[in-house]
Amino acid sequence: MAVSSLSEANRIVILSGAGLSTAAGIPDFRGPEGLWTRDPYAELVSTLSWYLSDEDVRKAAWRRRATPEVWSAQPTRAHRAIVDLEKQGRLRAIITQNTDGLHQVAGSSPELVHEVHGSMRTWRCEMCGRTGPMEEMVARVNAGEEDPRCPHCGGITRATVILFEEVLEPDVIEAAIEAVEDCDAIVAVGTTLGVYPVAGLFPTALAHGAHGVIVNASETAMDDVAHQVIRGQLDDVLPDLLTPRA
Repeated sequence: MAVSSLSEANRIVILSGAGLSTAAGIPDFRGPEGLWTRDPYAELVSTLSWYLSDEDVRKAAWRRRATPEVWSAQPTRAHRAIVDLEKQGRLRAIITQNTDGLHQVAGSSPELVHEVHGSMRTWRCEMCGRTGPMEEMVARVNAGEEDPRCPHCGGITRATVILFEEVLEPDVIEAAIEAVEDCDAIVAVGTTLGVYPVAGLFPTALAHGAHGVIVNASETAMDDVAHQVIRGQLDDVLPDLLTPRA
């Protein structure tokens, strides 16, 4: 059944982007103070062929991965508001472009979080496929290993994030599509909805009858198709928006 407002919805999908992470103190990539804007060389760190072939690129990636700022970031009021939505029994899924894992840190159930671009909180070996918690590799980097290799086979290791030249994980995309086709409302939070295929999930939800809400500090590519557009800081706006009305 179609709903006319978010307060009527009981199967809500949250589509989260970089704005949710920057509010937690994690810089984005392409914004005015983004990592790639300030340091174009840093983009090479996110390109698979460069990462695999250039030891200096890997060392730069590990230095950035081990910085205290990355690990000191904490969930915001907006993250916790999404957790509260789950506690209300009204959350269908979280589809996120962020790799920081702050949804899970805040308390969101991992099975409801679909990380389209992967996660920085685990590592993977490119040779044998073994994985483990990122804390293991960060500890080795902080102990002096500039390019830590797989402890099982000696292969090149990396964070389990999606790099340029890689395809997205099919099972994650399938789960995301299933969620937006099944929801009765979708709330895009902290994203300009300009990067595909994730941006395409918003109109897909609308095409299946969902009520569409955009919460972002600036204009987005989908403002003209949303049922409701809210401007403002996420910590100020989202908790009130997701609180059920009496």
